[in-house]
Amino acid sequence: MTTRSRVVTVGVLAFIAGAVVPTLILWNPAGWTWMERLTGKEPSQPMTSLATPSDAMPESHEGHDMPAAGSSGSAASPKGARKILYWRAPMDPNYIADKPGKSPMGMDLIPVYEDEVSGGGSAGGVRVDPSFLQNFAVRTAVVERGTIPIDIRTVGILSHNEANVVSVNTKFEGWIEKAHYNNVGEHVKRGDLLFEVYSPQLVTTQQEFLAAVDYVRRLSSGSAYPEAVERAQSLLESSRERLRYWDIGDEQIDQIEQSGKPERTLKVFSPASGHIVAKGGDSLEGMRLTPGMTVLKLADHTRLWVEVELYEDQLRHVRVGTPVRVEVDSYPGRVWAGRVVFFDSAVNQRTRTLKAYVEVNNSDLKLTPQMYATVRIHPPAVAAAVKVPQQAIIHSGERSVVIVQTSPGVFEPRQVELGPEGGGEQEVRKGLEPGEVIVTSSQFLIDSESNLKAAIQQLLGERSRPDGLPVEQKPSPAAHQH
Repeated sequence: MTTRSRVVTVGVLAFIAGAVVPTLILWNPAGWTWMERLTGKEPSQPMTSLATPSDAMPESHEGHDMPAAGSSGSAASPKGARKILYWRAPMDPNYIADKPGKSPMGMDLIPVYEDEVSGGGSAGGVRVDPSFLQNFAVRTAVVERGTIPIDIRTVGILSHNEANVVSVNTKFEGWIEKAHYNNVGEHVKRGDLLFEVYSPQLVTTQQEFLAAVDYVRRLSSGSAYPEAVERAQSLLESSRERLRYWDIGDEQIDQIEQSGKPERTLKVFSPASGHIVAKGGDSLEGMRLTPGMTVLKLADHTRLWVEVELYEDQLRHVRVGTPVRVEVDSYPGRVWAGRVVFFDSAVNQRTRTLKAYVEVNNSDLKLTPQMYATVRIHPPAVAAAVKVPQQAIIHSGERSVVIVQTSPGVFEPRQVELGPEGGGEQEVRKGLEPGEVIVTSSQFLIDSESNLKAAIQQLLGERSRPDGLPVEQKPSPAAHQH
């Protein structure tokens, strides 16, 4: 090729390169980011909840309105077609954009339509894809009206029934010479011999009684005046009554009268059946007694009390006479029936609980004081209540929320007012009606999706003027090069 031909060829190629390459750069049919930066245009930025309206909206020519965020960044949707509000990442609902593109993970953005955000025309609702419901095993239940059994479970400690505790004491001064029961925990029966007491006062009183018996016998056998015999008989009854005042039984008095000799020691018998729960000293034998001194304490364990603590919100269900079921670890599977018999007069300021006492029948003496017991209280149930499963309730601070299915695939969160619970069910006093369908599993996911879409809807509302038109944006230099 000649030199002239080479020069002509180079000139033609230079002309073509100078005319075509700038045109391709300005046109940028492939949407390459490096070409937009070369021409001075900024690539489209994704919208997030932190973006300002000027950063998130697409730029427009002066005097020409660009499509709003719901138009997917292209020409307006055909009449009757679903309107796209924005695009979001499949794996990150917080990443949204106003036109198609790629997510930070390299996945195609998916459109979100206006009817999905608005819940298909239901205010505050959210439309959920059927695949979401299947993948997360979302289950529903129908709100019903029925009876809610109240079940209060707590722990208690077995103790003596204070009404069945008897103190053994003497009304005279003396010394215990022999003790037949000397250990705490021993069981005695009514009438068993407990100990023998020597008392000078008692011996003197017995001698006076025997003297009165002899005097009456002598007067009765002679020719004494009836008035004298009556006075002697009165003296005898006074001596007998004095012995009774010192807790000497009629049987013992008769024995003294028949023997004609005073007993050196007085035998003290048990006034009741029960266990010895306390005694006056380490060793009873040789102990000096004073009038009114408690020698032994006997407690009847055939009926015990269970002391239980009830919280303030449980007190409205429990009253005197409420039936109770008691279980202990020592006898698995066995249940003792009882009832509430007494309440303390004030709430414990430290635990904010009120102590209640439950009486339990323990005729076989299997239960012993200070045992731990599991107590179940079954007060009267709530009848004709609107009830839902307890797992359907979302507790959020001071609010309680239930996810309601308003139509197939459309859900809305609803605040409810709760009542008593029991048997795995919860009473709803306000916010639901029988027959409505609620979500009982994975409802927190739907609630989170609803909150997210409500926040996005608010963001889109802030990016629009009151008349519904998009906020005007300043044209960029690149916009004039189209």
